[in-house]
Amino acid sequence: MSYPLKEISAGELARQKEIMARVAAANAALAEPPLAMVDTYGCQQNEADSEKLRGMLHEMGYVFTDSETDADLIVINTCAVREHAEMRVLGNVGALTHTKRAKPGQLIALCGCMVTQEHMAEKVKRSYPIVDLVFGTHELYRFPELLEQTLTPHKGRVFAVRQIDGERVEGLPSYRTGSVKAWLSVMYGCNNFCSYCVVPYVRGRERSRRAADVLEEARRLVDLGYKEITLLGQNVNSYGKDLEEGHDFAYLLEEINKLPGEFVVRFMTSHPKDATPRLIDTMAACEKVERHIHLPFQSGSSRVLKAMNRGYTREQYIALAERFREKIPGVAVTSDVIVGFPGETEAEFEETLSLVELLRFDMLFTFIYSPRKGTPAARVPDPFTREEKQKWFDRLLAAQSRISAETQAAHVGKDYRVLIDGVNAEGRLTARTPCNRLVQLAGGPELVGRFADVTITGSTTWSLTGEIR
Repeated sequence: MSYPLKEISAGELARQKEIMARVAAANAALAEPPLAMVDTYGCQQNEADSEKLRGMLHEMGYVFTDSETDADLIVINTCAVREHAEMRVLGNVGALTHTKRAKPGQLIALCGCMVTQEHMAEKVKRSYPIVDLVFGTHELYRFPELLEQTLTPHKGRVFAVRQIDGERVEGLPSYRTGSVKAWLSVMYGCNNFCSYCVVPYVRGRERSRRAADVLEEARRLVDLGYKEITLLGQNVNSYGKDLEEGHDFAYLLEEINKLPGEFVVRFMTSHPKDATPRLIDTMAACEKVERHIHLPFQSGSSRVLKAMNRGYTREQYIALAERFREKIPGVAVTSDVIVGFPGETEAEFEETLSLVELLRFDMLFTFIYSPRKGTPAARVPDPFTREEKQKWFDRLLAAQSRISAETQAAHVGKDYRVLIDGVNAEGRLTARTPCNRLVQLAGGPELVGRFADVTITGSTTWSLTGEIR
């Protein structure tokens, strides 16, 4: 489906940069630079958006803190995918009443997917007077302007939530807190309208970035020394369908793979209906593209999949997963599954369970259905109780835990080249295998950011242990 795509003009971006400079000058005149905290909920795309928020704040002269009590400005980037995420956000916002009382003048901003929903923005306006600024996903590039309005005496609370199909924006600064792994958004929005999902309503329709812009950012990241680049999109397999240049997602993988340097590429998330043989063949051929595909199946019942508007059947999904494993030896297939979709019967849940047993996923992200206001599924009668769905959910968790323990154990004794990406709370190095399995290693922090050859020596349900060779 095509639709008019508005691109934010160079003039508008220049105006926002002028505002950033104006705010920066005002902050430079203060005795101490103001402190800002950016708190992020939700998916990797929200993390990437928060990097842009930090980038703009950095340009405006803010210094970052992790302390709610010290922060002069708190920006909370919200998620709307599940009710639990919204409740967490609102609970934490309510708790900030104490910090704002103790620090008069503290500003609190809410942004992101949750507040892009009109009813949630109204709820915040009505019930959370401590919030000074609310702006939706489509207003991200206007953050400097909206913040300046909020900082203006007697301006009052500022709300900017537009319901639009979305716009494409280039040129916003990013401030990345890590030095090893980087997010790189290749597209925004979603056209799929799965019947349970709020994303197309809060993120807008699909907007692909031009291939040249994506590749230039990838080059900069490699030049800056990043060793893992994760390409992001609500459905990366749809990349390029809205562009005239004719490039698809496989093209991006091929071109990034050609860049000189020692680094690896990951991506998420893939929609099964758009995962092409060309994508599979490209993953198999590109040595820098890691051997992992996150391929949400959501339900093992073709009837439920049709009710979800997923665009494929149980049989088509099984054939696709098997093709990935045939063409890419050792590939890890991970997935999402929803238990208790409205009208799902126990027999249909059994179909999901049997699919999990058949395909033996390397990892599952499992959820009990959460109704989202405004989506078609929220209007469907649901005869089953939360308690019944919880029993099904527990059975699914038990099955996947057993499978995960077995598949993890199969890696003991194998050798991998891994990227050491951090240090955990116990002081052990952490790394990921090409098939995205967490490995814990002994070694000093100076090894973070380096590649190492390791032998896997042990396993648990959720991680491996290894020794550097």
